[in-house]
Amino acid sequence: MIKDIARTCRSYRRFYQDQRITPEQLTDWVDTARITASSANAQPLRYMIFHTPQDCARLFEHVAWAGALPDWDGPVEGERPSAYIVMLRDESVSLGEKFTAWDEGIAAQTIMLAATEAGFGGCMIGSFGKKSVAATCGVDGDDSTLTPDLVLALGKPKEDVRLTGPQPDGSLKYYRNDDAVHFVPKRPLDEVLL
Repeated sequence: MIKDIARTCRSYRRFYQDQRITPEQLTDWVDTARITASSANAQPLRYMIFHTPQDCARLFEHVAWAGALPDWDGPVEGERPSAYIVMLRDESVSLGEKFTAWDEGIAAQTIMLAATEAGFGGCMIGSFGKKSVAATCGVDGDDSTLTPDLVLALGKPKEDVRLTGPQPDGSLKYYRNDDAVHFVPKRPLDEVLL
């Protein structure tokens, strides 16, 4: 059921790095996102897949991890993503950042749900070096119409992520306990359903 998949589709930041995702799986997830809704059907999104250990290592150095965990530098070697999908905006057909952001949200969540259904997981990352990722993708030339907008880090999750209610002070900031269990506070249904 989609609700069960949504419940387990969390932002994972540590992975079993040696458990690879095949290019065919990644391509299928992009194909699933390709057929989802797009603002005015402009379809401005393009995708680049990184799946080899060498390509993943090149991309990893340009990505920032877990802004709410300032004492954590990100996953260590052996716990890093085994694949990435970089989502790029094609400026030649884009209707603007606002509309592209809607499309990206739809497509990224679709990819994450597909990954979860296949036993994998990931994290949507908007905090990365735009110029360096563009260079890594080979789209940094003056004549390029492609701009990296979102990085999806993917792999076999190696962490326990649990949903919980807001913290006693009402904070919705995610946190980890001493056992490295990652807690994600969610507002209760009666607070969001008006």
